[in-house]
Amino acid sequence: MTASTDSAFRFEGRWQEYAPIALTNLLLIIVTLGMYRFWATTRTRHYLWSRTRFIDEPLEWTGTGKELLLGFGFAIALFVVPFVLLQLTAQALAMNGHVGAAGTLTTVAGLVVFFLIGVARFRALRYRLSRTYWHGIRGGSNDNGVGYGFNWAFKTIIGYIPLWLLVPWAMVSLWNERWEAMSFGSQQFRANARVGPVFNRFLLFYLAPFLLVAIGVVVAISFGSRLATMMPGPHVSPGPAIAISIIGFIIAIYALLGLIAVVYYAAFLREAIGRLSLGEVDFHFDARTGQFLKLFLGDVLLVVGTLGIGVMFLTYRHWRFFITHLEATGEVSLSTLSQSTTALPRQGEGLLDALDVGAF
Repeated sequence: MTASTDSAFRFEGRWQEYAPIALTNLLLIIVTLGMYRFWATTRTRHYLWSRTRFIDEPLEWTGTGKELLLGFGFAIALFVVPFVLLQLTAQALAMNGHVGAAGTLTTVAGLVVFFLIGVARFRALRYRLSRTYWHGIRGGSNDNGVGYGFNWAFKTIIGYIPLWLLVPWAMVSLWNERWEAMSFGSQQFRANARVGPVFNRFLLFYLAPFLLVAIGVVVAISFGSRLATMMPGPHVSPGPAIAISIIGFIIAIYALLGLIAVVYYAAFLREAIGRLSLGEVDFHFDARTGQFLKLFLGDVLLVVGTLGIGVMFLTYRHWRFFITHLEATGEVSLSTLSQSTTALPRQGEGLLDALDVGAF
């Protein structure tokens, strides 16, 4: 079978078809005070996977709400509770004058959280691949993610140390490491994303605040002074006008930084997915910055326009967007693609959920 850019991935769902699922999920989550969200996630994935075709066959999601609930409970008991106790102990030490010990304990707790976030990201991807079937074949990994957790903490911290300049390197390196530990069927993923194609976009995001702040201070002071001279009264101080101008400019800076962040993230996904392959199949992602902005603006309008109810449709919108822009080229031989022999994890991505890292 040939995977071509015209028809490799197709999403055949309709929002009218998904609406009853989303609204029922919302109602049951409210009635059960949030407990139903594990089964709501499962229902949503069943629908989205079944409406997603790769070449000639739809995907199948086999995960259950019980698995997600057990994973969440396991994470709370094994990781979150000890972390909270560690933090309380540090506070007690500080209140009793043992500031050095409290600081050490707090630092250790922070490093543990960094480690756990890395493990959570790895195991969530492993779980999702293990519950995704195509032609009766699933994905997975035999790696438990502990090594990746240490690498995630180390590379993330290293990325931040030189004033965040190595963040793109950390993101690309960790993406490659995570995917190369995964497989689908008998074939291993290959990931060789490069830092170069995304670093220029990151520099735009990195340098923009310094340039904008310098320009903004000059513009705000000039505008504020001129605004003050236009106000009636002989004893008008320019202070309030300048303050209002500066506040407005700060808001504009945050909005512009959000736009530049989208520019960087779009470039990162195109590079990362575009350098990912499985066997003879190469993947591609063609979404540009403008298309991401339309997606996010649509999200805001949907949620605000429905007084929050529309948040239940965001997963549908994001999945449709991702599949629409995902492409694949190459040959898929079912005769050589045998079933995965990787272990099946028994719990869902509870650690990711418990740490509120969140990723569909």
